[in-house]
Amino acid sequence: MASSPKRYLPFLRWGRGLDRRTLSADMMAGLTGAVLVLPQGVAYAFIAGLPPEVGLYTAIVAATVAALFGSSWHMISGPTAALSIVLASVIGGLGTLTPDEYLGAALTITLLVGLIQLAMGLLRLGNLVSFISHTVVIGFTSGAAILIATSQMKHLLGVSIDAQGFLVELSALFRALPDTNLYALAIGVISLITSLVARKLHRRSPHLLLGLAAGSLACWLMDGAAHGVALVGTLPGTLPPVTLPELTPDSLRVLTSGAFAIALLGLIEAVSIARAIALRSRQVIDGNQEFIGQGLSNIVGGFFSCYASSGSFTRSGANYDAGARTPLASVFAALLLSLILIFAPGITAYLPLPAMAGGILLIAWNLIDVPHIVHLVRVSRHEAMVLVATVAATLLVALEFAIYIGVLLSLVLYLKRTSRPTVLEVAPRPDHPRRIIRNVRRYQLEQCPQLKILRIDGSLFFGATDHVQRRLRAFTAEPGSRVLIIGKGINFIDTAGVEMLLQEVRRLTDQGGELMISSLKGTVMDELRRRGDLKRIGEARFFETTEAALSSITPVLDPDICQGCAKRVFGECASKPSPELGVLAKQG
Repeated sequence: MASSPKRYLPFLRWGRGLDRRTLSADMMAGLTGAVLVLPQGVAYAFIAGLPPEVGLYTAIVAATVAALFGSSWHMISGPTAALSIVLASVIGGLGTLTPDEYLGAALTITLLVGLIQLAMGLLRLGNLVSFISHTVVIGFTSGAAILIATSQMKHLLGVSIDAQGFLVELSALFRALPDTNLYALAIGVISLITSLVARKLHRRSPHLLLGLAAGSLACWLMDGAAHGVALVGTLPGTLPPVTLPELTPDSLRVLTSGAFAIALLGLIEAVSIARAIALRSRQVIDGNQEFIGQGLSNIVGGFFSCYASSGSFTRSGANYDAGARTPLASVFAALLLSLILIFAPGITAYLPLPAMAGGILLIAWNLIDVPHIVHLVRVSRHEAMVLVATVAATLLVALEFAIYIGVLLSLVLYLKRTSRPTVLEVAPRPDHPRRIIRNVRRYQLEQCPQLKILRIDGSLFFGATDHVQRRLRAFTAEPGSRVLIIGKGINFIDTAGVEMLLQEVRRLTDQGGELMISSLKGTVMDELRRRGDLKRIGEARFFETTEAALSSITPVLDPDICQGCAKRVFGECASKPSPELGVLAKQG
């Protein structure tokens, strides 16, 4: 077991294995990462409504801290499209802000996000993300992609609109179509097509960078600036400055809800990406340590002009494919990006906004997981409902609440399924010497007139007791019914389940019948015994196997009924008098 310092400082573990070959491989992977994140950092900051350098600061500071303190050796953190659009939505809900106020709100949210994530990591809540279904994530990212694409259309068309909300913004875009700047549109289309072609020809090529270069060249050839095409402008050429987020009671009250949603979404992204890469690298991922790494990266980022960050699937996949061996590849990428920021700040001076919009449209399209969406719609009506509801909520309500709506709907549908356990009437298969229990209705098996055998597949908890009790009473409406419940599929029985069983025991006993249970899991039996519930229900009613239960029950069945029965359901029935003998006895 790892010692405490190594547990919380994972770089102490992988740092000891560094050698010249590892450093060389990480250096080359870092170069690839720097080339990839340069256009993405600027583009994602643009989506978030922040200055382009803030995206690069995030790719430097947050990525370095997450690499050093996270558990994944290959995941690259930094600005992402989904978090950028949620951040813009949260801050946009505060009303009209000056650029300084907007940046201040972003830094405060980032610090809050980090504190929430760190607290969840220290409290060992790494399994919490499993409550967010994959369908909700797909639905949310698809909706976010549509919002991102819509927000960039004004830059692609070169029009000026002032609208908040998906439907309002879409309507404003349609009204502004006659004012389209054809120069801006041409530059954006050239950038988009170049990126698509470059990616098609070589999937690992820096297609976004090539697209932005092509758009910039087209803008220069067309003299786009003279025709009203907006440019990004020159970067400040400085390293991330130290900043102090505003932590007043008023700002905390307004921003905490949005920060919690961003923290949750960021953790889902990071852990999902880390586990996806780990499937290829065969590394074991510690979800709690990943929470800690993401939390620390956002806390530090909040003091160094960064905004909320998480794992990037594109950059993480490229990092692994480029041969990275340790998280040092992310640190090298950050160092190279810092050199670019210091010595080449004019790299974005002639970058046109329409070219940026073209690249962002491609990013948005890549966020929509079409194969998974088609699969979900085909195989599950419930999952399709969750997907549609999450996408609709993402488009029509505040983004942070869209996540909650998707999660709530997933939990409601899950509880609906688990609250209706399957209760089947079963019987032994007559042509097999062993007692194989099968569905009576499906296989049209004969049933014993004195004993009902039911199989319950699902746990007996407070949400399921009403359904199970109704099914039990439907099967045992006749007086004197004996019931054997096969409990192989019961994972646990809570207090409400025990009370329901006690009610049924009393009801059947009062009617001259009996309730018995067989084949419960050992853990279920141990829990019932520990709580004293086994004694309350009656230990004699419980049997280890179905065969033991039937061997105990069949001898006490009414012999007169057995003598007149031709069904011979159980093996023990062969030893009982046949119906013909019963008829002869009555005649004699």
